[in-house]
Amino acid sequence: VQLQASGGGLAQAGGSLRVSCAASGSTFGINAIGWYRQAPGKQRELVATIPIRGGRTMYADSVKGRFTISRDNANNMLYLQMNSLKPEDTAVYYCWAKVGSSNYWGQGTLVTVSS
Repeated sequence: VQLQASGGGLAQAGGSLRVSCAASGSTFGINAIGWYRQAPGKQRELVATIPIRGGRTMYADSVKGRFTISRDNANNMLYLQMNSLKPEDTAVYYCWAKVGSSNYWGQGTLVTVSS
């Protein structure tokens, strides 16, 4: 499975951005897909995940009510709509997919939120 993230950039606090992830390869085996982020000097953390077959969408407490994860299975696309952005949302955002017990990562896209 290959994951290609895009759509990061610069936004002002209170603004919005949408990041996208294109999945390719053996996508039929993906059980769950989502977004993680890593801010400078911090560990990578879960942002949101969405199951492919059953289950429920999950969000980090810090983004609940502001971020929305969605997927387009027909086109193997994953999205993260980020609204009401805060400076603390500044991070590299990574697309993630789980296939069996294996984790796959995209290359990351930088989101910078200015105050």
